[in-house]
Amino acid sequence: MGGFAYQHVQKLTKSFEMVEHTYEVNVELEQILSYLKDAETGQRGYLISKDTLFLEPYYSSREKTNNSFARLKELTKNDKTQQNSLKNLSFLIAENLSIFDKSFKYANKNGTNTADFYALLNNGKNTMDSIRAKISKMIAHQNQLLQVRKKKSNESLTNTPLVIYSVLIITLVILLLTYAKINKDLKNLKKKNIQLEIFKESTNQSEIVSKHGNWTYYINEDKFEYSNNLYRLLGEQPQSFDPTIENFMKFVHPEDAENLQKQVNRMIKEENLPFIYYRIIQKNGNIKHFKAYGKMIVSEDNQKRLLGITSDITEEVKNYKLLEERNLELERNNKELSSFNHVASHDLQEPLRKIQTFISRLDHKEANNLSEKGKLYLERIKIAASRMRLLIDDLLQFSRTNKSEEVLEVTNMNLILENAKQELAETILEKEATITSDAIPEMTVIPFQIQQLFINLIGNSLKYSKQNVKPIIEISYSKINTDDVSKLKKPKYSNYHKLTFVDNGIGFDQEYAEKIFVLFSRLHNKNEYSGTGIGLSICKKIIDNHQGYIFAEGKLNKGATFEVFLPFK
Repeated sequence: MGGFAYQHVQKLTKSFEMVEHTYEVNVELEQILSYLKDAETGQRGYLISKDTLFLEPYYSSREKTNNSFARLKELTKNDKTQQNSLKNLSFLIAENLSIFDKSFKYANKNGTNTADFYALLNNGKNTMDSIRAKISKMIAHQNQLLQVRKKKSNESLTNTPLVIYSVLIITLVILLLTYAKINKDLKNLKKKNIQLEIFKESTNQSEIVSKHGNWTYYINEDKFEYSNNLYRLLGEQPQSFDPTIENFMKFVHPEDAENLQKQVNRMIKEENLPFIYYRIIQKNGNIKHFKAYGKMIVSEDNQKRLLGITSDITEEVKNYKLLEERNLELERNNKELSSFNHVASHDLQEPLRKIQTFISRLDHKEANNLSEKGKLYLERIKIAASRMRLLIDDLLQFSRTNKSEEVLEVTNMNLILENAKQELAETILEKEATITSDAIPEMTVIPFQIQQLFINLIGNSLKYSKQNVKPIIEISYSKINTDDVSKLKKPKYSNYHKLTFVDNGIGFDQEYAEKIFVLFSRLHNKNEYSGTGIGLSICKKIIDNHQGYIFAEGKLNKGATFEVFLPFK
């Protein structure tokens, strides 16, 4: 804005100078005419009086005329019209001065009262008239330029206050905008500073809560910087000693000092620090387990820094040791469980089979010798032995339902379903049950477990069928997207196979829909319906092994529906 105003003032000054220049040209033209008149007057005075005193203005005017003419040539050097006029004027002035010289010589020699002398005077008069006309024309030309330049000067003079005022207004507006921008930036800066303070404090608190400290190794300067909490992890007050490797190594456990020093030397050399583990001893004697990690950062000005984090993992180490102890205990329990399975499958079943064998013989050969109460007791023993055998078989089945024991493979599900129906063929014929199913595509499953799933679900529908009503079991298939089924919580796959088992049995109250999958859970009296409460628990475990879902819906005396969702792989 200042430059613009300066330029306008320069333009105004130049317009004044041009006006002044025009006046100077006119003055010089007038002076040339005046000098020539003086020379003419001096000539006449000398011719009349023959007094050489009159020649003094004649000679001085000639010199002055030459000076003015030279000045005019300089003033009008950029005006071609005036330059051409000056050439003509120079010729006329030279001719006029030549006539003056001839007149002097002729008058001194022949006198002034002759026809030739009067002819010279007449030529001089005509030349002088031409000079006056040429100068008048040149003055007129300058006057025209003067009017134009006066007009421009007046316009510049009129516009100057407006321009300067406008420049001041614009400058003021820019200053106000600048102030507003600076004020806004200051507010943002204050806001950012507050956020940085909050972030810094939250970082400090997070270090305290998570038991870790930060450190920075400035590689170019070969110096360290520790956060306050790193000092606290060492059992010291913040910034209580210089952050150097030597001071830090004083806290390191003697057994770990050599290895840590090697890692630090390697870090300085390779400008990198992978995870390292070591122990430190605080001044109060407490031993802490530390884990450290560093990563290289290169700034725009090529300054290298190694940013590191040191964490107190003492609790993790303790928990890891505790977890190891519990894992060992779990392994022992698993071995004991395996021993139990072996006992249940062999040692327990063998005496149970003998008991059932002797009960069968007693019932066949000695039943007639027993009293009515004896027969009742015998019948109850038979039922208890059968339930015990069924319970042992179901427990063995539940314990063997383990994904790690089987391998997932692409399986013909329709064949698996037929095998399950063959397993239940006797019950199906006995109850005259009708089982219908859709065509099921191949799936990636554990075949044995899925067959057990089908056996348990179909067997459950057969077991809890209505008296004097033929069971009807419908098995349908569909492929679903997880977005369309809200009941699937945190699904791992986007698509699932859906198998639906619908029967017309006695059903159940919906409030027990989740309870029926709990181990040993029964909704009916054992005298009403046989069973151990393990069958559906096995189903749930099989589905969990396949990372799927199983849901049950029921209505009393209207039947039950089981929905099975298996991952689509």
